[in-house]
Amino acid sequence: MPKVRQFINQKWFQILIIGAVLFFAAEQALKFTNNINFVPTVILLGAFLVPAAFVAYFYSQEQVLDKASHLAIPLSLVAACFLAGGVIGSVVAGFFEFTTLRVSSISTLLGAAAIEEAAKLIFPAAIFLQRRYRSEADGLFFGVTCGMGFAALETMGYGLTTLIQTRGDVGSLQEILLIRGLLSPVGHAAWTGLVCAVLWRQREKGGKSAIPVVIGTFIAAVGLHWVWDITSTSSKLYITYLGYAGIGAVSLTLLIWRLRDARKIAKAKLLQTPG
Repeated sequence: MPKVRQFINQKWFQILIIGAVLFFAAEQALKFTNNINFVPTVILLGAFLVPAAFVAYFYSQEQVLDKASHLAIPLSLVAACFLAGGVIGSVVAGFFEFTTLRVSSISTLLGAAAIEEAAKLIFPAAIFLQRRYRSEADGLFFGVTCGMGFAALETMGYGLTTLIQTRGDVGSLQEILLIRGLLSPVGHAAWTGLVCAVLWRQREKGGKSAIPVVIGTFIAAVGLHWVWDITSTSSKLYITYLGYAGIGAVSLTLLIWRLRDARKIAKAKLLQTPG
């Protein structure tokens, strides 16, 4: 029972449960009343629920690891990374995709993946250059947070587009919000988190191999994003879902690997700290 109570008391779990209840209530109100005033609430809750809970989970991990550096990340910076980072990434990616990618093809999907992965790094790069937060755990957290902000805003756009194209079909809206919400941790959050974790880690290690390792990780993130987008365009649903499952498993495994590595480094530093 103590373990169950401890699990229930975790902030990320409470955000997930309370958010799910609020989303269900807003959705039922929309279905029952057909009042379009509920549409923004449904889309907002559906798009931000899983990203907010996922960021809260990583923030709880970050607070534990912060003991090694004695430098906690304030909630104001978390909010800025999630919102401002997501907005900047979305606007920059949307602008360059609109101006350079006119025709949809496999090659343009690669271009879109590269643009989005680069755009999501703008805000974390600004934090990186300040050199205030220096651990791999910090980089991982900033990458995940910015990636989740980007994913939430993108989901809002897809939700609104779906609602317009289906002429107000709430069922289709619910489906797109549910699928994209559940997949967001193994998509944008994982890819940006991986790149930022390696970027911060290589700064600590130093050496001539730092830049090639970071570039290689970025290329890997773009590759995962590219294949993800290719499978999503398939006319056969089983190919799309198999692609999501496979790429998602690889992305999540790499993210967990980096989190565990960050924990080991933080614990080692904590043991070396006097007192």
